[in-house]
Amino acid sequence: MLGALWLLAGVLAVRQAAAVLRLPPDERLTDLETWIGEQGVLHASGSLYDGDAFTGTPFSGLVLKPLTRAAEQSLGYAWTFGTLLLVVVLGLVAARSLPGPVSRRTSLLAAPVAISLLVLSLPVRNTFTLGQTSIIPVLLVLFTVLPRTSERQTGVLIGVAAALQPALLLFAVVLWLIGRRHAAALAGATFAGCSALAWALMPHDSWTYWTHHFGGAGLGAPPDGLANQSLHGLLLRVGLSGPAELALLAVLVVAVAVVGLRRAAHYAKDGQLLLAAAITGSVALAVSPTSWQYQQLWILLAVVGRVGKRASDRLVWPALVVLAMTLNRQALLPDIDILGHIGYNAPLLAALAAACLVPFLSRTSPAWDNPAPTSVAEPGQGRFAWVPLLRFVRRPLSRPNLMLELMFIRIGYFGYSYVRAHAPDSRTLAESHGHQILTAEKWLHIDIEHWFNGVVADTPWLRDTMNWYYSTFHFLVPLSLLAWLYLRRPVTYRWARTPLAFATLLALVGFWLYPTAPPRLMGLGFIDTAHGPQDLDNPDFGALTELSNQYAAMPSLHVGWSLWCGVVIALVAPYLWMKILGLMYPLMTTAVIVGTANHWVLDAVGGGVVVAAGFGLQYLLFGVGKRPKEEAAGPLWPLLRFRKREPEPAGSGSGSGSGAAGESGAASALVVSVPGQAKEPVLPEAAEPTEVARPGSR
Repeated sequence: MLGALWLLAGVLAVRQAAAVLRLPPDERLTDLETWIGEQGVLHASGSLYDGDAFTGTPFSGLVLKPLTRAAEQSLGYAWTFGTLLLVVVLGLVAARSLPGPVSRRTSLLAAPVAISLLVLSLPVRNTFTLGQTSIIPVLLVLFTVLPRTSERQTGVLIGVAAALQPALLLFAVVLWLIGRRHAAALAGATFAGCSALAWALMPHDSWTYWTHHFGGAGLGAPPDGLANQSLHGLLLRVGLSGPAELALLAVLVVAVAVVGLRRAAHYAKDGQLLLAAAITGSVALAVSPTSWQYQQLWILLAVVGRVGKRASDRLVWPALVVLAMTLNRQALLPDIDILGHIGYNAPLLAALAAACLVPFLSRTSPAWDNPAPTSVAEPGQGRFAWVPLLRFVRRPLSRPNLMLELMFIRIGYFGYSYVRAHAPDSRTLAESHGHQILTAEKWLHIDIEHWFNGVVADTPWLRDTMNWYYSTFHFLVPLSLLAWLYLRRPVTYRWARTPLAFATLLALVGFWLYPTAPPRLMGLGFIDTAHGPQDLDNPDFGALTELSNQYAAMPSLHVGWSLWCGVVIALVAPYLWMKILGLMYPLMTTAVIVGTANHWVLDAVGGGVVVAAGFGLQYLLFGVGKRPKEEAAGPLWPLLRFRKREPEPAGSGSGSGSGAAGESGAASALVVSVPGQAKEPVLPEAAEPTEVARPGSR
């Protein structure tokens, strides 16, 4: 595994560098123009701030000239690989700074994982593409959390970092709060000395920066743009301005600084220096007048904080941070009303959460090394000796974390929409595949689409009903069923969601490899009941044309998802009429997609095939075939009672006697492995309880 992780880190790093170097010269390292352009820092005869492109301090303009001159002389190659080297060093330093004690396995895996996350993160990708220098201050500060870093070295490194980014002077405040006052004073003195040096050599620029553009205010992109992820930018985006905005900003800045820096000092005293650095950096991002994307690495470093007393909750905070730092806002949340605004400001919200809200565990907490374990079932043995293929995977028996589930569903749907929208959409190829399907249906004598579409189009009530059904039920029913399973039958929810995910992935492969035109786009006389007559050379379905590939017809996920719903409903519904209604649902969906001319009959067959393959893959990989026997559960598990075992005769073996597992009523009990605890018999997913106590039952 270690070798695979290092290989992955290397591939990601090389890929990122190659992605930059493949760009045309006028599109890569565009921010380097502020250094190496005709009016850049290297060639400027007047002030650095005559324009608004250069956002750094006068000291950064002074000391980084040699680095950018190398970039100018090598067309950016040296800069790109130098940035890559800085990212690798940053990952190694972060891995070395984890709070101890750490296991040997963690110490070996931490470095490649850290480098991979850094390379994938939006701040680093932005730094690579634009040619920024923002990794240097972060690295200078992180050197101070390494073991054996002296007080003098700590003060100097933080002072130089603050001279490059003034908001980082907050680290000196944390040093003061934890009693390292000599290092704090030295940091302040170093910052003052570096700024004074720049002032002596560049007095006009220094006066302009410190009196007109303190903290970069007024430089670079507009401060109310989405790129500025600071409190100041947020207040401007919500419509505040002038004295009212400045007064509210002052209150918020003081509150965030006081709370965040006190928390950072607490975790620094607790020995979590890397987390303390991440919290302080997040405070700096929030309170600075401008905080651009390439300065947001501090948020990613906050993944080292441990949150939650249960093992199943430990991944929630790291997953949320990684998603916020690696995905764009459209992937995180839908661009609608309040959700869209949350997605737009996700980095700032993550920084504020890390600085002020998230209850990170202290190392003295009993849950630090011993979180409450999650009950898991050993892999089930399939009918064949080689099933399951993934024998090391053990199935949790608890309800999954809701926040993680919602985020993964959103990310999964975004990925589904993205692949579907970017699948090959050649009209000629899609129509040829449509003709192939129609030919096959004629040979099978199931080409009923034209006749049935005519019946629907000529029957107003049927046409309107099917149009409403087609646009509504496709998402409403699967999401509602997933929500009900999550709340009432959590183990069944885990069993059911996996084949649904597999089926959707297989359908995406079908969309990509076999783009197919639906009947309504074939020009064969079909009637598009939802959109009316269309110009097939330039079909216009409103926003749908921009968001969805109109040639993603084979297989039909309308039928696939409805068949999954029908199977699950038939298995979990308590009454016969519910089971029948569940089984009717995919049949009704098939009628609707054919009647509205959105799919061929064989598209529906393809949808059924991918769902069957989804259940089959789950069985092959995990040995989970049958639905787990689980009573309906509310917020808490139902009370389960077993028949009392008779005591075994003294000296009898575990497999004999009246109380033997093979002969008693508790034969269905399964040994479930719980990390850190002794094994004990509990009710398994697939086991039938001998007696179940339910409210209102006998």
